[in-house]
Amino acid sequence: MMQITIFNCRVGSRVEFVEKKMSILLHVVFIAISTGLLWKGAEWVVDSAVRIARKFHMSDTAIGLTIVAIGTSAPEFAVTVNAAVRGLPNISVSNVVGSNIFNLGFILGGCAAIRTIITTPAVVWRDGLFLLAMSSVLVLFFKDLTLTSQEGLVLFATLIVYMTCLFLKRAHLEEKDRSDAATWKDIPRLFAGIAAIVGGGHILVWSATSLARSLGISEWVIGVTIVAAGTSAPEFATSLMAAYKGRYGISIGNLIGSDLYNLLGVLGLAGMLRPLHIDAAGMQSFYLLVGVVALVVLFMRTGFRLSRAEGFVLIGISIVRWIVDFSG
Repeated sequence: MMQITIFNCRVGSRVEFVEKKMSILLHVVFIAISTGLLWKGAEWVVDSAVRIARKFHMSDTAIGLTIVAIGTSAPEFAVTVNAAVRGLPNISVSNVVGSNIFNLGFILGGCAAIRTIITTPAVVWRDGLFLLAMSSVLVLFFKDLTLTSQEGLVLFATLIVYMTCLFLKRAHLEEKDRSDAATWKDIPRLFAGIAAIVGGGHILVWSATSLARSLGISEWVIGVTIVAAGTSAPEFATSLMAAYKGRYGISIGNLIGSDLYNLLGVLGLAGMLRPLHIDAAGMQSFYLLVGVVALVVLFMRTGFRLSRAEGFVLIGISIVRWIVDFSG
């Protein structure tokens, strides 16, 4: 009788082990599928939005900071707001912070490592310093580990002011190009892209949260690494292609603009919908974000270019950050 009991326990343990492995594999597959939806959806949104923006004779830099940045930030918007509504503030906030670090570290650093990126005084002094200031303000807001509805409103209102200033200054921006006019096909393509992004964001939040629990990893670490990398996929594709084609305005404008929309628009709206409470361990990522932004602004100022060596430095910082996050 005792042997039968021991045998049943062993069989039960093996069944549980297999089920856990299958569950983890299933969540990994869903994360891959959701990332694909986010990537393709954002590609449709960006392509359509850029062609529509050309109707208004906007420059590469202006398009990168506005239309393209909004389009590539759509995955972060879908994931962050979805997580906030579902009561998962650690996933919600860590996704934005992780995506911003990933954008400036892996993506901007990777683009510069492949090909030196030319910057402009406007990108450095106006957009770069503004991003640094807003990242610092976010640290102050989260000092008590909570983003209140009022603070979320302040962030969102700041975005509106920034957008208004960009619109009023659009005539003074460089690199004008009136090609690729919009057609009627861009409208359904735009909505199809938004639908793919929303659906992919919902699947990614569910899969990443379940995977974190299965592996015993905190939701903050999963959000600041895997989810952040997945939602940054559109920024990676857009900026890399733009840099390769020599469209530096779109490349760097997309990343800085995307980071600004993540901080002000995405987190601002999420905070307005529901106060966001985070773990104390998450503050280290906020400090790292401010440091990375400051370093990027400094690099962009030196000769108004981002060299290949500086790109490798940014990549190295991102790799170290991932190792520290997972080991912690």
